[in-house]
Amino acid sequence: MRKIIIVSVTNDISTDQRVHKVCQSLESMGLEVILWGRKLSYSQVLHRSYTTKRMTLLFSSGPLFYLEYNFRLFLILLFSKSHLLLSNDLDTLLANFLASKFKGIPLVYDSHEIFPEAPELLYRPTKKKIWESLERWILPKIKYSYTVCHSIAQFYMDRYSIAMKVVRNVPYLSPSSSTLTSSKTIIYQGGMNPGRGLELAIEMMCYLDDFKLKIIGDGDELKSLKTLALQKGVEHKVEFLGRLPFNDLKAHTEQASIGILFEEPRGLSFEYSLPNKLFDYIHADTPVLASSLVEVKGIMNQYQIGELIRERTPQSIAQQIEEMSQNLSSYEFVKAKKELNWQIESQILKGVFSPFLDKA
Repeated sequence: MRKIIIVSVTNDISTDQRVHKVCQSLESMGLEVILWGRKLSYSQVLHRSYTTKRMTLLFSSGPLFYLEYNFRLFLILLFSKSHLLLSNDLDTLLANFLASKFKGIPLVYDSHEIFPEAPELLYRPTKKKIWESLERWILPKIKYSYTVCHSIAQFYMDRYSIAMKVVRNVPYLSPSSSTLTSSKTIIYQGGMNPGRGLELAIEMMCYLDDFKLKIIGDGDELKSLKTLALQKGVEHKVEFLGRLPFNDLKAHTEQASIGILFEEPRGLSFEYSLPNKLFDYIHADTPVLASSLVEVKGIMNQYQIGELIRERTPQSIAQQIEEMSQNLSSYEFVKAKKELNWQIESQILKGVFSPFLDKA
């Protein structure tokens, strides 16, 4: 009989590539995977090799959402058969921690970011302190954990003396169907929340006559971004495509000429972030124009995959886009893809879970 691991997230599962890859790897290790998320109005029908379940909640955001979610999840974890729990991010950790203690089973923690340092909490000191208190209470008690980059791992080592492993959120290495394109399409994929630099991306389109900007994803800023595009008179140059399945997203990325990563260093969570879009661009052979975030800068300096933003003004960035589009053949992705892929990172993940795997 295979050991059962219950994995939990607060999103609707559909577009979370990291969690999907982790679940696939856990299956390959011989574990029976059950992934719990939540059902939203836009949730897609899922066809996965592992079991997926989604709860419908009364509240969709705010304190009541987190309380309801963790209470419901705690009951699910408590009364479901399982041998191991995997908590993704701080907003799922309370329910997982309490359930692991009640049931006497191991808990593994995957920290996708420094949750209390997210831009949304920078000017909300009370909420920030609540999350910090929760983190301070539970994290030092967690024996098995990993995160997305070395800067975040070092942060938690310095703060709580926790030795987190690093499993970067990179794609599988697979043949690319992309070719050198002259489409003059710029792509952004990811969340539409404060600090993503999307206002700057829209404003730069005022200075790019022959380009189109595709924005793929969703978030709290979507409505205001559409309004900004109208105000700037560039609505015909900016296409909002919403949330897309993995394969559709990859096809758009491969067809783009430049991928943008304009995140701002608002709080340590963003300053230390290593967004998966960077690796998606690399694996699509799409040159990157990126902010000089700590981890992003390290990757950009190591591989010839694009350029760092020289000056954060719409005019300057538009000029940089023009220059890059004229030199697309100068960027090289083979080495980066060979060294930054899930086949390699999954071996680190296997090391995290090795204490729980049946030995042959």
